[in-house]
Amino acid sequence: MEGRWQDLAYWDPLPTARDMAGSVGEGRWEDRSWLNVPGPFYAGVTDTGLNGPYYLPEHVLSSDEHYEFVYRQPANPREVAGLLEIAHSEPMGGYAWDGDQRWTPQAVREWWARRADVRDWITAELAADDRNEPEALHRYAAYLEDGLETYLRGYLFWLTEGREPRLGEELPNL
Repeated sequence: MEGRWQDLAYWDPLPTARDMAGSVGEGRWEDRSWLNVPGPFYAGVTDTGLNGPYYLPEHVLSSDEHYEFVYRQPANPREVAGLLEIAHSEPMGGYAWDGDQRWTPQAVREWWARRADVRDWITAELAADDRNEPEALHRYAAYLEDGLETYLRGYLFWLTEGREPRLGEELPNL
């Protein structure tokens, strides 16, 4: 069954998240870092303990404001469980999972159009990082170059069609 998630351009993690947790923090959309990758999960104002980047560096990093952000949305139940654990341990309640109601196709495309800014941020972090592990930053950079575009095209399909794309189905352009 694990291969099922790997083959999809987009997998909706929210039914699994609801089954596992019932709810997640009360992060505010207005407070989210611009570095959050489009998707259902995001982080707004979080504490400065940086537990997310420490315990889940394959999904969470810390912004310039020392707030956490989700740079890779969960793609299977194990990853959902990890992100929920981080969200529930965040004392400020800065994580949220209402991104599907907030992101629009236009906003996703605008975020993607700014990916050079994300690359520049990663480069600056690697040069003077005191918050994030270099390995995690390299993972984000690699994902930005290979994988994120397919995910975002699948997410656009989800936003416009209200369902996961089937294998081989044409995805919208960014």
